[in-house]
Amino acid sequence: MRTKFKKQRFWIRWIIPALSVACFAYFGFHSWHGAYGLNSAEALEIRRVELTARLASLTERRQHLERKVMLLSDGAVEADMLDERARLLLNVAREDEVVYFN
Repeated sequence: MRTKFKKQRFWIRWIIPALSVACFAYFGFHSWHGAYGLNSAEALEIRRVELTARLASLTERRQHLERKVMLLSDGAVEADMLDERARLLLNVAREDEVVYFN
C-alpha cells in the first residue's frame, strides 16, 4: 500500500503564532494609548480632582447665596440686609461713611 505524503510548507506552522502576536500587539497598544487606555485614565483622574474642587467652591457659594436669600425672603426682612441691598443698588452713602464692597 502506497501512501502519499504531502510536504508541509514551512510558513503554515507560523500563521497562528504570527496572528496571535499581531492581536496581542494591537490590543496592547490600544490598552495603553487608546481612548479608554491607561493614559486616558490618568487624565480623567486629574480632571475629576479639579472638578471636585470646583464643585466644593460652588457648593459653598450656593450655600452663602441661599443664606442671603433666606434673610431677604422669609417675610421679615432683616434691617442690615435691607440697608446693605439699598446701598449697593442705589449707590448711596452718607458723607461720613466709608463703604467697602465685596
